Amino acid sequence: MGRQTRHAFSFGEHYDPERLSFGAVVCHDEHVLGDGRGFDTHRHSGLEIVTVVLSGALRHRDSSGTDTVLSAGSAALLSAGAGVEHSEHAVGPTRFVQVWLTGDDPDAAPAYTATVLPTSEQLADAGLSPAAGGARLLVAQVPAGRTLTLPAAPRLHVYVARGAFRRSSLAEPLEAGDAFLCTDEPDHDVVAAVDSTVLAWQLDG
Repeated sequence: MGRQTRHAFSFGEHYDPERLSFGAVVCHDEHVLGDGRGFDTHRHSGLEIVTVVLSGALRHRDSSGTDTVLSAGSAALLSAGAGVEHSEHAVGPTRFVQVWLTGDDPDAAPAYTATVLPTSEQLADAGLSPAAGGARLLVAQVPAGRTLTLPAAPRLHVYVARGAFRRSSLAEPLEAGDAFLCTDEPDHDVVAAVDSTVLAWQLDG
């Protein structure tokens, strides 16, 4: 296995004029890497970068001295601020999601934090605090047959990381890798068709 990437928004050669950003979110990529594959050292600035490892493990190294391995079920926030160089490589076959958000303070010192994702059946805060317009990452691990309530928000980006959800008897099920966007909508209920994991970004605007 080499490297496979799915872009939710315009990125590089993938251009969709209707999907340039969503609130502070400017990139939402799903990556599947073979052992040792990944991204060599490169530079970022002005971004809040959130990485969620869904399977396998990912080694992160950066110019601030961080050298760590994120395992499945964990997440990390790299605040690029005024500028940071980093690399990411798979330790064994790995699937992960990475989201870039426009940071509030482009002159801040770079910082890195990591956490273990919550296991709540309803959406719970992931425990990361990106400085990006009040953005929050919410996570739910939903057993088959259970209902998940998606909260009302100015903007809500919902990504099915694992499993599948039914929205209604008329709509196609949402399967792993699918996402949908809500803008100024009321609560939504979805039902897990199988054991499922959801990552949701709640955005102020």
